[in-house]
Formats: sequence, C-alpha cells, structure tokens
Amino acid sequence: MSDPAKSKGLKQLGLLQVPIVLTALIWGMFVLDYLLPWNANLSLGLVPRTSDGAWGIVGMPFTHGDWGHLIANTVPLLILTTLLAVTGKGWGTVAGITLLGGALLWGFGRGGVAHVGASGLIYGLALFIVVRGIVERRLVLIVVSLLVAILYGGVLFAGVDPTQKGVSWDGHLAGAVAGGLVAINGRKKKPEAKR
Repeated sequence: MSDPAKSKGLKQLGLLQVPIVLTALIWGMFVLDYLLPWNANLSLGLVPRTSDGAWGIVGMPFTHGDWGHLIANTVPLLILTTLLAVTGKGWGTVAGITLLGGALLWGFGRGGVAHVGASGLIYGLALFIVVRGIVERRLVLIVVSLLVAILYGGVLFAGVDPTQKGVSWDGHLAGAVAGGLVAINGRKKKPEAKR
C-alpha cells in the first residue's frame, strides 16, 4: 500500500521527478559516505568479474571518488535526465541503462579496479537520447538528440579513450552501448497498414 502524501509529493515534481530524486539520492549517498566511517566505493563500486563487485552493477552510480567527481557528474546528469523526462521517458529507462551498462562493465571491463560514479549512466543517457531520435524519427526527439549530440558529442568520444589515466573509459563505453541498446529495444513501432 502506498503512502498518498508521498505519492502526491512525487507527482508534484512532474517532469523533474527523475532529475531531482536521482540527484538527491546520489548526493545523499555521498554525504552519508563522507560523514560515516563507511567506504561506499569499496562496498558499492563495481569490480568486474568478482562476486563482491557485482553489487556495483546497481550501486556504482551512487558512489563517487570525491567532491569534484560528484559535482562533475551532477550537471550533465540533471540536464540529461530532464531531457529524458521531457521526451516522455523516466525511471524505467534509467534502470535499464544502469543494469545493462553495469552488467556489460562487470562482464567485460578492466578487472582489479573499482569503477565508481554516475558517468556510465550519463553516457548511457546521452546515447539513448541520440539513438532514440534516430530510430523513432519524431521531430521532438530529433531536435533533442541533435542538442545532446552538439552538447556532448566531443565528450562522448573523448570519454572512451583507453589511454586516459584514472578514468573508467570502459564504464563510459559500457554505459553508452547500454543506452543505445535500450533505445533500439524500446523504440515505438509504427502501426502496420491494414490490407
């Protein structure tokens, strides 16, 4: 049974529900980790092909290395989740990209390192929006996908450069692949003409 007051509060957020709630959860986790003697990066970071690291499939977006890392991910996350909501998508898309991107990284990412941060989700959201505009060919989606391509196109390519030190380029790549696959899988099919 759901709490009517809580449900009403979330509904009042409207299109901003996903951006505000997701960002608040990520910031809340970081602040808790900062204040308490618990290292969320060790507990919730994704370590490929390890049983303990599998928690990171879900937990990785909620962990960040430091304040700079958190702030750097916050702005694009707010922008992309707002654009996602404006185009009619929400929690299901975020969950799909998070789970698929995390699973891809867990299965194929560089081992021996804990991957942390929401940047894999950010790359997934960016590619989801771009691919969705291409496959669905609706004017609003095309305009939004062009906007994302202009804003983030260079960053998308630079972020998957394997020569970068201290960057989860494979996490970015896994997130991007997940976003593209979720967009293709979720495309709206045009009704077939009756004969």
